Amino acid sequence: MPVLQEVSNAARDLGILPSRAPPLPRLSRKPDGLSTQEEHREIVVIGAGPSGLFLTLLLARYGVDSSSLLCLDSKPETLKAVHADGLQPRTLEVFQSLGIASEIISEGFHIEEVAFWNPIPAPSATEGEGSPNQPGIERTSFSPDVNVPSRFPFKVTMLQGRIERILQENLHLYVGEDIIRRSHRFLRFSTDENPEFPILVEYEYDLPDGTTEQKSLRTKYLIGADGSRSRVRKCMGLELEGGTTSHIWGVCDFVVDTDFPDIRKRCAVHSNAGSVMVIPRERIPTGEYLTRLYVQASGEVGQDADPGKEKKSADRDRRNAVTLEYIFEQARKVFAPYRIEMKKGTVPDCWAAYQIGQRMSPRFSARTPGGLERVFIVGDACHTHSPNAGQGMNVSMMDSYTLAWKLVHHLHGLTPSSSSGAADPILETFDQERVDVSRQLIEFDAEWAHMLSGKIGSADAEASGLTHEEFFRVFSEASGFTSGCGLRYKPSRLIRALDETRTIDHSAEGPPNGVLVAGCRLSDVKVKRCADATTRHLHDEMPSVGRYYVLVLASSGMLNKSGESQSAITSSISIMQMFPQDTVDLVVLHPLSQRFEWTDLPPGLKTYAEMRTYGLARKVDVYEVFGVPKDQGVIAVIRPDGYVGTLAPLLGCKQVEAYFRDCLITI
Repeated sequence: MPVLQEVSNAARDLGILPSRAPPLPRLSRKPDGLSTQEEHREIVVIGAGPSGLFLTLLLARYGVDSSSLLCLDSKPETLKAVHADGLQPRTLEVFQSLGIASEIISEGFHIEEVAFWNPIPAPSATEGEGSPNQPGIERTSFSPDVNVPSRFPFKVTMLQGRIERILQENLHLYVGEDIIRRSHRFLRFSTDENPEFPILVEYEYDLPDGTTEQKSLRTKYLIGADGSRSRVRKCMGLELEGGTTSHIWGVCDFVVDTDFPDIRKRCAVHSNAGSVMVIPRERIPTGEYLTRLYVQASGEVGQDADPGKEKKSADRDRRNAVTLEYIFEQARKVFAPYRIEMKKGTVPDCWAAYQIGQRMSPRFSARTPGGLERVFIVGDACHTHSPNAGQGMNVSMMDSYTLAWKLVHHLHGLTPSSSSGAADPILETFDQERVDVSRQLIEFDAEWAHMLSGKIGSADAEASGLTHEEFFRVFSEASGFTSGCGLRYKPSRLIRALDETRTIDHSAEGPPNGVLVAGCRLSDVKVKRCADATTRHLHDEMPSVGRYYVLVLASSGMLNKSGESQSAITSSISIMQMFPQDTVDLVVLHPLSQRFEWTDLPPGLKTYAEMRTYGLARKVDVYEVFGVPKDQGVIAVIRPDGYVGTLAPLLGCKQVEAYFRDCLITI
């Protein structure tokens, strides 16, 4: 008789496959129209770049299946040439919470330090007539690249096409490969009074014989992730508003041969000849490492163009004058007296010229005739800016991260609505929150690009405040925004300030590092799980599965059966049961050093949060990190995207319940 009897069942079969996120429950009826001869989809995404692909992945993970979801992309395959390639700490945190960060973190290039280089000061008159006028540059200072607390205190550079491949591979765990139709070009959309599928999408694709065929389909929701020239945005009647500067830059990725000492660090280099940004990149299959240079073109480039041309044509001529040879010629001038060349026997991975500008759409959504917001734009379709600050791919994917859970909650009938066909106030917060983020991005990028393009040390620059000290200040103070870790959403239906009777700092000026603040992301911290005594990252225990979390930070009196902490835990369990199953999870932290038994705590805790109850880690005090007094405790509601929605005292569960009643339908 065998010692182990092998029994095959569906659960056992799934056990040997990669882990998958559980789908959100669906209370709404799935339309019968999906099976009709005319093609219907509940959600159609246009564009499979980082923002569109990430959005499609999140929708699939949250439970939108192949029959309801479709992504159309004009490109024949994922990107091979480099566009964006830098991932900021907050993006890495989100990828980690989705379980897709390991390859990026292990094989991408980590940037932890920035070196600042400036012109060598000219000798003063007191040094005598014989003193040489020293040309060249000198290192002024070093700085950490990330100046705010983060689980990943660094940036990672990796080929955008590789990041897209990682997203696509994870997507195929949830839906079939035909969910993305490549070489399909979106043409236009129109809306009508169709009650369920009011959006008609028209597109074209190439047939094997070289001809082109046009087709159409109907959808409930349309998302444009189709870049800065977005046809979806134009069909919405929106344009990118803003302007361009006179600053022209060249960019090149290549294997470098140089004696410049900081070439493997991120560098901001100002010289009398112009400016250069050095971005170290990952190792390539040859075993060598790429380097990216952003090289400022001199003001004279392209000046021999016809002076009678309009500005747009003249700017195009100036960009065309920036050749690969010019990029290296200008780089050599900036780096002097250091030598910089392309390694012999190699060719550039890619190069381009661009003009710095900042533009954004006034809105990121549009309503259909029924009054519902059904058309959205994300990524470059919403905002464009210079690549120098490394924000493009990150802010774009965070647009998608914010939209995905709100859209699925609405689609699945999980959000409350006052009447049939009424606007969804939760879905409407997407436009409110991301337009504000975009404005901050545009304002920062304009200031950063101006300072990076200026000449530190010149008389004109000093008169306008462009000194190394000012440049360094702007860089340091912007770290919260550029890293993505210091973003704070404004008060709304989803963001509610702490009860004023509390003592925790929640000032309007912004959160102290690590303090729980409504509108800010929940910081990661190590905790010790009670059930198995293992040390865990709190972010890993609250994965991005589209659910809310009630985070109870119990007080030092947690074992008092009639105390505030046990009352808060019991009430939180009751609140969870008011809303659809698998939409709210309970997480409990405690500050106790002594051991206790489950019987010392409310009976429902082991049932609902056995593996989500934690004490203090050996070297980390979560209460000190979060700024929560141990004798008081606090309740925090964490939104599905990891941001703190609201805070309440331990006896303030009525506030928590009221928050959820505005976010989720009751059962």
